[in-house]
Amino acid sequence: MWGRAGKRPAALAVAGLAAAAACVVTSTTAVSAANDPSAAAAAFACKVTYSANDWGSGFSVTVGIGNVGSSAVDGWTLTYSYAGNQTLQQGWSGTWTQSGKRVTVANASWNGAIPAGGSVSTGANFSYSGTNTTPVDFAVNGAACTGTPPTTATTPITKPTTTTPTTTTTPPPPGPAPALHVSGNKLLTAAGKNYRLLGVNRSSGEFACVQGKGMWDSGPVDQASVDAMKAWNIHAVRIPLNEDCWLGLSGSPSGATYQQAVKDYAKLLAANGINPILDLHWTHGQYTGNSSACTDVNATCQKPMPDRQYTPTFWTQVATAFKGDDAVVFDLFNEPYPDAAANWSDAAAAWKCLRDGGTCTGIGYPVAGMQELVDAVRATGATNVLMTAGLTWTNDLTQWLAYRPNDPAGNVVASWHSYNFNACVTVSCWDSQIGTVAAQVPVQAGEIGQNSCAHDYVDQVLAWLDAHSLGYTAWTWNPWGCSGGNVLIEDYAGTPTKTYGEGFRAHLLTVNP
Repeated sequence: MWGRAGKRPAALAVAGLAAAAACVVTSTTAVSAANDPSAAAAAFACKVTYSANDWGSGFSVTVGIGNVGSSAVDGWTLTYSYAGNQTLQQGWSGTWTQSGKRVTVANASWNGAIPAGGSVSTGANFSYSGTNTTPVDFAVNGAACTGTPPTTATTPITKPTTTTPTTTTTPPPPGPAPALHVSGNKLLTAAGKNYRLLGVNRSSGEFACVQGKGMWDSGPVDQASVDAMKAWNIHAVRIPLNEDCWLGLSGSPSGATYQQAVKDYAKLLAANGINPILDLHWTHGQYTGNSSACTDVNATCQKPMPDRQYTPTFWTQVATAFKGDDAVVFDLFNEPYPDAAANWSDAAAAWKCLRDGGTCTGIGYPVAGMQELVDAVRATGATNVLMTAGLTWTNDLTQWLAYRPNDPAGNVVASWHSYNFNACVTVSCWDSQIGTVAAQVPVQAGEIGQNSCAHDYVDQVLAWLDAHSLGYTAWTWNPWGCSGGNVLIEDYAGTPTKTYGEGFRAHLLTVNP
């Protein structure tokens, strides 16, 4: 995306968590639908899964409700009880309430129907002290979830106590973010473990000095804000940056102050097990051609390509600052669109411009291509993983393999962006275009989202990316109001937006790198 007050218009589309546990529970509690308020909806054969991400003084929980019967159900109310002092803070994907130790969750307007064999999920944050024992008395619509149909809606159901652990996620142990490298089409840790960068974008570094909004849009980048991310099971944060701000060419904060702020935030994230992805988002160079976002020579918007005058220097300095820390990933340029600058007149020339730079049709300044930026990073001795983009605002990877830059370290990942208003928005397109690249090199979906505040499109993208073991970071972890689309949170405490943030958060809590 183009950042604060610079969203790409839809018309352009043509062109370490402390602990985790998951269990399937059959309850011992006798529940009578006749005297339970949740009995207004029919009881059904249900199975409950419970997954908690615990950081010591609080935890986030995802509860799945599966319909193991032969008929669809419409409407559900989940009840269960805690043994300790767990206290509800906030919930999503349902209406959460708590009375004493008893928790009740009623379906939201959009997830009340559960088809036969289907499931829904809901989640919440809790605080606690002492012990945090997994509940065992789950009931839905007044009947215990035993995995078999209830005898009648009014007959108490008593089953022997059984608790069968089933591992669905295995978060890494607490500690710093892993150093990463590329092997074939996989991203690996130093220990050789497959790893996916799963998380969010934290926008604002791209416009900090040029829009007068202060560093990080005056939002927090402290331990509490990182803890809020960890409660979402976030393992990667993509940080858009501004060339002018870093180099001190214009605006404030810039130069050394800006650089230190970036270094401090990246260090904090990495210390908390979250891989920082440093993305060059806005660059120098005057561009007034097709799809121009601004006429300013300064880095006040997304330009079609990076400039040769300053961008290699930017990456030389960034690489020098983070050399030796291979937990940090470098995304060399956000969303190239030299094809649009040339009015889509010559695809081969646009791909050559992307890789080789120089004089490019429609762009009035000398361009730095991806090969020049790879060379600038490697000349410092840095071996960090590099992300290099495709065309058409990084949605087009059709010729990425043919025009990929040469990296002597062999640590290049293809960068891909996917929004509901892009051109490549179907499974068949992803299979034929993105899947072809992913078969040979890792692909990272550096930005995903949809501008409708819903999550139906994102759900499809996530399912495809998960099936292909690819990473993704959603746009964006900023409380700007979901009416503008693609906004995940209501506040920096991590309250998800409805329903885009709710949907993405619920998904993150079911997956791990």
